[in-house]
Amino acid sequence: MTSLSILIFCSAYLLGSISSAVLICRMFALPDPRKAGSNNPGATNVLRIGGRLPAALVFIFDVLKGTIPVYVGYFLGLSPIALGLVGLAACLGHIFPLYFNFKGGKGVATAIGAMLPLGWELCSILLTSWLVVIFITGYSSLAAIISVTIAPIITWFVKPAYTVPVTMLCILIIVRHKQNIIRLLQGQESKIWDKGRTKE
Repeated sequence: MTSLSILIFCSAYLLGSISSAVLICRMFALPDPRKAGSNNPGATNVLRIGGRLPAALVFIFDVLKGTIPVYVGYFLGLSPIALGLVGLAACLGHIFPLYFNFKGGKGVATAIGAMLPLGWELCSILLTSWLVVIFITGYSSLAAIISVTIAPIITWFVKPAYTVPVTMLCILIIVRHKQNIIRLLQGQESKIWDKGRTKE
């Protein structure tokens, strides 16, 4: 592993550690998303407590946290596995942010951002599947789980060389949603339009 790769990994983690949900809620004078709604600093919870504009800004920033370092690594000639580790580092920064006591979100938007350099085909399919599942069920967590589950399969057909890196990212996201999976099976998961719920 080269010093350049290590530098990009560290930079990806530090960029991922910037909690856009917390910062944007402060900008809009909203409650701390770690202490309101579902207590999860992510776009879905910001939508609940602050509305569409703050949530959209959080989503865009979280996507960019994954896209920017992976694009940089891609243009610098990193291997597919190394690019997967860059995306993983960005997601780990989002999930365990250095600047916010290592208490972050689920990493879904950042993972999507990390996959964005692989092509619009993959990301458009993932976003479409996410929206369809949310429209049908109302469960943001279920939409995320289904989207990342099919991501490696789609990658195999679009850019097979990146199947392993994408699988690494998807496993992290699914593991992060362990409690959501349990609540879904128990029928206790909150829906995206629910307000005042304490779980996400």
